[in-house]
Amino acid sequence: MKATFNSEARKRPVNLTLNEDLVVQVRGLADNLSGVVESLLADYVEHEREQRLAKASTVAATVSMWNAFNAKHGSFADEYSSL
Repeated sequence: MKATFNSEARKRPVNLTLNEDLVVQVRGLADNLSGVVESLLADYVEHEREQRLAKASTVAATVSMWNAFNAKHGSFADEYSSL
């Protein structure tokens, strides 16, 4: 996966509250807890960006189809409008 963040950016300490049992288990599996969390956060950010882009694309396509329908057939409310 291509990094969508500056991997050379300065590291800064943050305060996290994590389940103690999970931390113990991760420490048994990986030496670098910060690296694991950073990797998971990067995956999460990428996934959320993809989801938001997909939703925006769907909304844009829906609006485009509705506008085309409205241009061809007019609004359903036109026959009831008093304007």
